Amino acid sequence: MTSTQDTQAPSRRDFIRGLSAAALATTGCSTAPERPPNILFLLTDDQRADTLGCAGNPIIRTPNIDRLAEQGVLFDNSFVTTSICAVSRASFFTGQYARTHGIHGFGVSLTAEQHAASYPAQVRAAGYRTGFIGKYGVGRELPEEQFDYFKGFAGQGRYFNEVDGRQVHLTEMMGGQALEFLGGCTVEAPFCLSISFKSPHVQDLEAPYFLNDPAYDSLYADVTIPPAAKSDPEVHAALPAFLQGDYEGRIRWERRFGTEERYQESVKRYYRLISGVDAQVGRIMDALRERGWDDNTIVIYTGDNGLFLGEWGWAGKWLMHEESIRTPLIIRDPRRPETHGTRRSQQALNIDIAPTIAEMAGLKPPVEMQGRSLVPLVEGQSPDWRTEWFYEHLFKHKTIPKTEGVRGERWKYTRYIETDPMFEELYDLEGDPREQVNLAEAGDVSDPLAAMRERWRVWKDRLESWDGQTAWTDPA
Repeated sequence: MTSTQDTQAPSRRDFIRGLSAAALATTGCSTAPERPPNILFLLTDDQRADTLGCAGNPIIRTPNIDRLAEQGVLFDNSFVTTSICAVSRASFFTGQYARTHGIHGFGVSLTAEQHAASYPAQVRAAGYRTGFIGKYGVGRELPEEQFDYFKGFAGQGRYFNEVDGRQVHLTEMMGGQALEFLGGCTVEAPFCLSISFKSPHVQDLEAPYFLNDPAYDSLYADVTIPPAAKSDPEVHAALPAFLQGDYEGRIRWERRFGTEERYQESVKRYYRLISGVDAQVGRIMDALRERGWDDNTIVIYTGDNGLFLGEWGWAGKWLMHEESIRTPLIIRDPRRPETHGTRRSQQALNIDIAPTIAEMAGLKPPVEMQGRSLVPLVEGQSPDWRTEWFYEHLFKHKTIPKTEGVRGERWKYTRYIETDPMFEELYDLEGDPREQVNLAEAGDVSDPLAAMRERWRVWKDRLESWDGQTAWTDPA
């Protein structure tokens, strides 16, 4: 791939002077130029798309995140191209599909060349003060020297940590670190701060798994969580054998949701973890307002993948069903009041975040990025947009099957690539949005099935043959 390391980066002063000159040239004014925007990227872990008040959830309480949607744009169709933490995070950093960045598990780090083309390196080279807080998640090496402020951790981390002699929940601790970062910022340079929450991920193998801050223990105590869709035992019993008892999602379901009592406790704790994030979002936004920076700070809020909360009789993620691949996505740009409180239906992907941040920072996204900037959508434009995208989950695990597929606007095709015989799924999302009828087994949809098999082949070939040195275009 083309390296950007040999390109001489402008100094921060040159970068800011250049943007100021451009602003004056555009407006023809001689008054003070517009400052480059600050960028705050908030990423949650295992948060599915329907777990926000602004997304229509009638139970969860997320007033501060809901306010971001009121002050920005809510994307109704946001997805990840791989539903697993490390791989998705590599896609956020690089703007690339997994087949391109080559990271399919937890032990591989970004190369120096990949990091140089990532959004944090791009904006730092252009004069931004950069920070990273929380779960880094890509490999075991932490790139502390690649940020101006780094409070990241490797692996999954732990929810409770001793700070000044008391046990502090990780989400609260990260909020404090965000305020510390802001305290080191000045008006002389814009900032780009990435906060990667562990919440609402479980603490693996540590019951009750969703370890919320005890301060929120009474939250949701007076409600009963409705049963998950498609959670009837008959639905699970109708699945192929490799997706039942020995499947990792079923094993984890037994621990977290196996009884009604466990289900109620787990989902409430999951919601409390998200409400804990919401509190820190409010804390950070208050700090921005106190400094007078909220009117020039873009906020991007999303998740690294979805999560099954009992649907199909599963926990976890990994598979291509909607609960697993859909994520929340809000982009708040205070400079675009005409689009505040609006929703966009276009399909947005995790690979779109890196080029979006680059363009918001005044940069041309590097050729290595395969995603598309969402800036035109945030501005209210209606550009030609993708109608399908490629899904791949190639993580090696003895109880999680590898999958690939294509998700279009109407048809969704999934291919379990190592089963014998190979198992396929085809869903008509227009008539069956909950994916309850697998048409690949019905025998009467040969044309759509053949067409989606061909789309899978074309996408796979295109990804594997791309040279990384010419601008990416989705296969026609």
